[in-house]
Amino acid sequence: KNKVIVLDGATGTQLQLQGLLPGVCFEKWCLDNPKALAAVQTAYQKSGSDILYTATFGANRIKLAEYGIKDVRSINKKLASITKAVAGKKTLVAGDIGPCGKFIEPFGDLAFEDAVNIFKEQVRGLLDAGVDLFVIETMIDIQEARAALIAVKEMSDLFTVVTMTYEKDQRTLNGTDPVSALITLQSLGADAVGSNCSTGPKEMLEIIKKIGPFRTVPLVAKPNAGLPKFIKDKTVFEMDADSFASYSKEFIDNGVAFIGGCCGTTPDHIKAVSDKVSKLEPKADYQKKISALSSARSFILLDRKKPMAVIGECINPTGKKDLQLALRENNLAVISRLANEQRRCGATLLDVNVGMDGVDEKVIARKVIGALSVSSDLPLVIDSADPEVVGECLRFYPGRALINSISGENKKTGKLLKLAAKYGAMFILLPLTEKGIPKDKDSRVKVIVDVINRAKKLKFSVDDMVIDAIALTVSSRPEYARQTLETIRWVSDKLEANTVIGLSNISFGLPRRDLINSGFLAMARSFGLSMVIANPMAKDLMDYKRAADVLLGADKDAAIFLSNISQSEKKDSLNLKVSEAQLVSQAIIEGNRERIVDLIKVALNAGFKPETLVQKYMITAITDVGELFDRQEYFLPQLIASAETMKKGFSYLKPLLLKKNKSTEKETVIILATVKGDVHDIGKNIVALMLQNHGLSVIDLGRDVSSSRIIKEIKKYKTVVVGLSALMTTTMVNMKDVINCARKENLGCKFIIGGAVVTKGYARLLGAEYAKNGVEAVRVVKKISC
Repeated sequence: KNKVIVLDGATGTQLQLQGLLPGVCFEKWCLDNPKALAAVQTAYQKSGSDILYTATFGANRIKLAEYGIKDVRSINKKLASITKAVAGKKTLVAGDIGPCGKFIEPFGDLAFEDAVNIFKEQVRGLLDAGVDLFVIETMIDIQEARAALIAVKEMSDLFTVVTMTYEKDQRTLNGTDPVSALITLQSLGADAVGSNCSTGPKEMLEIIKKIGPFRTVPLVAKPNAGLPKFIKDKTVFEMDADSFASYSKEFIDNGVAFIGGCCGTTPDHIKAVSDKVSKLEPKADYQKKISALSSARSFILLDRKKPMAVIGECINPTGKKDLQLALRENNLAVISRLANEQRRCGATLLDVNVGMDGVDEKVIARKVIGALSVSSDLPLVIDSADPEVVGECLRFYPGRALINSISGENKKTGKLLKLAAKYGAMFILLPLTEKGIPKDKDSRVKVIVDVINRAKKLKFSVDDMVIDAIALTVSSRPEYARQTLETIRWVSDKLEANTVIGLSNISFGLPRRDLINSGFLAMARSFGLSMVIANPMAKDLMDYKRAADVLLGADKDAAIFLSNISQSEKKDSLNLKVSEAQLVSQAIIEGNRERIVDLIKVALNAGFKPETLVQKYMITAITDVGELFDRQEYFLPQLIASAETMKKGFSYLKPLLLKKNKSTEKETVIILATVKGDVHDIGKNIVALMLQNHGLSVIDLGRDVSSSRIIKEIKKYKTVVVGLSALMTTTMVNMKDVINCARKENLGCKFIIGGAVVTKGYARLLGAEYAKNGVEAVRVVKKISC
């Protein structure tokens, strides 16, 4: 509140000056050389750092196992103790937690609870050493950041900072934008949120400017010293201390209260920053609360003055036999299709209700939440009568969800409010008690006020709620419509809160329900309704909704209304029959891993040849996925789902392909390897998957591979293309060693390189091709192997 906090700078590059070599276990080296670590941290302390990070960035079970180390808790305690000794009483110590190196479900194979427990091992050791706060940093996966934050919060009430790492397009590798990350993390309990690594201060400042208006917590900036360059066989960060620090005031003006440096920064950089901010005060213009929801890849701000939000109601098995069957058979592609159809028709949120007889609702709900988190970018509304199901979904969901709903029923209210508070969810307040639904406005208001007062004790405000005005059927009592409208007006005017109704109840028992629903929706909108639970595929209803937004000035310049009319006129009215092979193609585009083999069998039985399916439909589909990825209509989770679907389908078809094709066609072999000293291989694995999906033969040598072994494998396979990966600036130099060795032996192979720190300019310097991701790698390999 009173001063800008100065963080430390890069540790790894400073320790390299004292003998740290690429490829060794960083944490073990620090334990073996405590004086070297202490010297670096002392230098940062003298430069003005208020907080020192412990040297525990990679001290988790998965990364330490690469070096045969198992005593995670002990190593974290010992490393933190070194920093505590340096800090004394003068400086605070932050227990540093970095990524574990695996994608977490629903985006990867590592179970979410396993990830939480992996981070808890670190937390225990850091707490043993008496750290003052925690820092969760360099996160590329919002779900991993959540797992680490939950681990900390379940074991400690210490101040916790979370910083994400963004690509050049201002999204994480998994597709999360900065505002969505901020909304998710600050609602989950992060005490400060921001960004570190990946960019220089100029680029990071743009990210900070985007998230500043939505912050309820202080912001954090820890940029690199510009972008790395390769000069005389060394990776160099050329931005000097004064240039680096020149951005400090603008960072502070945009809400940053914690500022430091990442890769390439030195004690000189931190000293320059410290001097710049010493006379500046942090901006205290935080939002107290924010009515916002998020998914892993998007967010929505709830605002009564903006177009009315539509909660799509179609993912609900009540009365839907087809959906019930799909849920029982774990056919999650049906769920994803329903989600995408609702989105196309105008839904802004998706209600998820999977409660039905004969199933384990908790298990099914978790699977559906996972599938939707990959296939859809719309924020979710968790709809269940069982508090345990709600809790399970909130814990797992990689965003800030809306609970549907919390009522005035004493038995459930306390449990659900605590769950909402723990996971930072918003909730629909339903004015219902054990006695039933209040029939008039005044009775509903009484329940609303009672629940709000209970919620305030857990630090909720009306900005965390959406008030359900309750629409009851007018076929029995016409006055019910008026009572609902008056409730909406009271909430909107008196509480200045968001309101919602479940629309379909109003017309129950009447003919032409569509007319009643549409008419009532337009009336409710004029009384201040800000959200509706409805079927977005009801075209007339959505047209009334958009028209009401125009008439009430919520749709500026009628932009949304006119866009929808234009799109409707362009729609093709032809209803073409989809062939069995096209269903295979569609499954790959949708990432339907569960159904791909069954669909291939159907296509084969219909007379399609295996070669035709692969060449004409499957490879075309995965190419289309690549184009969607390039246009940022798809992100890494969808790309991986489609690639794995393709792989599963191709594996089934491979034995069926004609033998003559195998014997007469010369196969292009691609060797992939992460170079010596680098143990990161997430990006390389995605490249391998994409190449295999295009029918290319891939030999994956893994990570931390020596030049001699790569050369040996090139000779063995007479390789046409070699792909090299490096994530760290300290290991990218080893790419040059491999390429030089191959040229000295006249092996004649072509090289393609990539990785977080690798640039097109560096590739050109080495005489290699460059690919920024798996989609581009396919194009480059096809071009150079012709």
